[in-house]
Amino acid sequence: MNTKTRLFLIGGIIVIVLVALILRNRAAMNATSEGSSIATAYSVSVVAAARQSLDDKITLVGTINGFNDVVVLSETQGRVVKVDAEVGDNKPAGSVLVEVDSELKEAAFKAAKVTYEKAKKDLERNEALFQEHSISDTQVEQARWTYQTAEAQYVSSHRQFTDTKITTPISGIVTARYVNVGTMVMGAPQATQIADVVDISKLKVRVNIAEKDLLKLRVGDAADITTDLYPHTTFPGTVFTISSKGDDGHTYPVEVLLSNPKLQLKAGMFVSVTFKQKGTEPSLLVPRKALLGSQQDAKLYVVKDNIARLRSVTVTAQVGATMEIADGVQEGEMVVIDGQDNLSDGVSVVVRKQ
Repeated sequence: MNTKTRLFLIGGIIVIVLVALILRNRAAMNATSEGSSIATAYSVSVVAAARQSLDDKITLVGTINGFNDVVVLSETQGRVVKVDAEVGDNKPAGSVLVEVDSELKEAAFKAAKVTYEKAKKDLERNEALFQEHSISDTQVEQARWTYQTAEAQYVSSHRQFTDTKITTPISGIVTARYVNVGTMVMGAPQATQIADVVDISKLKVRVNIAEKDLLKLRVGDAADITTDLYPHTTFPGTVFTISSKGDDGHTYPVEVLLSNPKLQLKAGMFVSVTFKQKGTEPSLLVPRKALLGSQQDAKLYVVKDNIARLRSVTVTAQVGATMEIADGVQEGEMVVIDGQDNLSDGVSVVVRKQ
């Protein structure tokens, strides 16, 4: 083989090798391009933006108080001779709790009664005589004054006598008794405490609501009361009063009224009170986890035809894990709630099935 032929063969081999290398590089580039195309299709989860009534719930911890809680005081002076109440007794209004020695007061009452009845008859007789012009004006006026004085003494002595039986002014449960048989009690102005009586057939729960939430409540609004003592029971309540004066912490006392017919709840218990505030019109809502950035500069991704588009939105309220959106998203549009950290505007996405 001569030199010319050898050079021709070597040149042919070199050309073949170069062509092979070019074809292999092109295949590799195509494969890389296909792989990059697959890699940009990010997997995401989406949910539809929907209009719903916004339930704004305010939950506060409060303490139960009896609807009526009375400290019964003595209105008389003397020695206790009988006790008719024990702690835990359920007493109707007017029931006698304690009796004080009444011997002298009863005697004074009987004497005043006799004097009163005599003065009343004398007045009737003198008025009859006056009509017949048998006595003077002075005589009949004297009879009237005597009658009025006797009547006042009668009323006073009757009150002093009845005050020896110290009664409860309300129906309720005796929660404390401070005297026993033999105890000396005093009347006003340093009246002796006899007992505490609390009515728990109805209860009041007092909570302090923040200034920012004050205008959300109205007297008559519904509330749910729960306690750890009855974890599966919700007691319905109603806003009873809202104070017009706040404290140093800018909170306002609110009282919630609830019925307690079975006497399950007791005064002094801790409870949770949930005020349910319902929006007047349905709001456009999306989950909080759909948002990127702060609420003041909120953004989210909307998916259409497997393309993610970044939108700026205006957030007007947050209730729990839900955000109220004023603009930037339309009802029914699919917003990304998972996988958005890797996205950029305009990339392809694959929606995961829920």
